[in-house]
Amino acid sequence: MRLFAAVIPPQGAVDELRRAVRAVRDDRLRWTAEAGWHFTLAFMGEVRDPVLPDLHARLARAAHRTDPFALRLHGCGHYGDRALWVGAAGGIDQMRMLAERADAAARRAGVPMEQHRRYSAHLTLARSHGGTDLHPYLEALAGFEGTPWQVGELSLVRSNLPTGGAPGEQPRYEVVGAWPLGGG
Repeated sequence: MRLFAAVIPPQGAVDELRRAVRAVRDDRLRWTAEAGWHFTLAFMGEVRDPVLPDLHARLARAAHRTDPFALRLHGCGHYGDRALWVGAAGGIDQMRMLAERADAAARRAGVPMEQHRRYSAHLTLARSHGGTDLHPYLEALAGFEGTPWQVGELSLVRSNLPTGGAPGEQPRYEVVGAWPLGGG
């Protein structure tokens, strides 16, 4: 199954972001579904079933070793002309550490983690095929500041890729494991 470790914002943070995005949303970009809004910590790709028990145990330890931390949705940015995202502020160092621990847990469980890069906290809002000027969106969302919340859980999420071929069909995300932060 196709998996990633993530921090999932609470409903209140999603509601605030929805209101901000509603003011700029149009048909020039492919907007991600709110149900899929998350901060990817470690993308694992296809993970074989025999690896799952060890992966779960190692992610549980990673969560246990990380104290809860404050986070808020903050500002926005882009990756070239392809993706528009909202960032995070607050416990970024703690989130980066949690990302490193999730990556290490996957590696030690036998998951090939070939796409490892320095962690950059972002939640993807929209994608473009290129050529769309993202500056109006960036300007409109630049001052966005969400209300802080306490990150208290590490989630393991399954990504179900679209199979129907319908235009605009998006992946569906399913939490297959979650572990509370804290305790050491």
